[in-house]
Amino acid sequence: MPLIRILSRGNGHGLSRDLGLVAGLLADAGNTVEPVAFSNEKGLRYLHMGGMWLERGWKGRADLQISLEHIYPPALPLARRNLWMPNPEWFKSRWRDELGDLSGTLCKTRHAEDIFAGFGCRPRFVGFTSQDRLDRAVPRQRRFLHLAGKSPVKGTEAVLEAWRRHPEWPELVVVQTSRHARAGTVPAGNIDHRVGRMPNDELRRLQNACRFHLSPSEAEGFGHCLVEGMSVGAVILTTDGEPMNELVLPDRGLLIEPARVGTLGLARRHFVDAAGIERAVEQALAMTDAEVEAMGAAARVAFEAMDRDFRERFAGHVAEMSRH
Repeated sequence: MPLIRILSRGNGHGLSRDLGLVAGLLADAGNTVEPVAFSNEKGLRYLHMGGMWLERGWKGRADLQISLEHIYPPALPLARRNLWMPNPEWFKSRWRDELGDLSGTLCKTRHAEDIFAGFGCRPRFVGFTSQDRLDRAVPRQRRFLHLAGKSPVKGTEAVLEAWRRHPEWPELVVVQTSRHARAGTVPAGNIDHRVGRMPNDELRRLQNACRFHLSPSEAEGFGHCLVEGMSVGAVILTTDGEPMNELVLPDRGLLIEPARVGTLGLARRHFVDAAGIERAVEQALAMTDAEVEAMGAAARVAFEAMDRDFRERFAGHVAEMSRH
């Protein structure tokens, strides 16, 4: 069986989750998989890389190596072929010189495919997927959930500002790590701001309990918060900008027009303001239960198709690359 190595930072959040997802999918397909989670600390990362070079002397090179988000130039010679799965918003300019050495670039979104089309790194759309968070046993409520996590680009301040203007709105649950939660934020009676790392079981219960997921992301490499929301059949309120509006179409969610557009890395950065959020939330509140059910069902169907298509495309492309 071909040896496929997956390289990523072990950040304990999105990248660690992606590493486990990709490694598990390839192992299930019968490959020998070696997941490598590098430390964020440069010295430890170099020590790890040195150990991999020593192993090459007796193990040989991997048949295929897939790097998630980051490109690690010292690791490229450790495999016969190298693929890269980027998040355009976190692209580093120092990686440009390495792009020509790649055997291909696996793009999670059409937006990423368009961005890298002119870089000579052989972009190919494969899509991506997220965990299926559905739990039909959890009673649904007309509450709103905003998953900020540890990201500074989820539009959290605009969300909080909009809710402080409307004490008549239903409860908003905000989940955010302490790193980005602003001290001294003015509270509101209808905001349940949960700061800190939430146990997975409780997070999953909230994802299923809240009918509406408010995710006005400024940029996304893929959009796990959106796609996990689709998996539970929630109505997603997100930004009308790439790649968010590539995942959430009008039949499966509500789109919020950005107030202005900038850049983040190679991606566009879409800034949503409180007024845009107000309009979208009022639209959501005006929906009947039947309309909410229908939109949530469409989101669930779209999630299942997205998940199935990614697994087929990704497994097929990796099998093709590891044979040559």
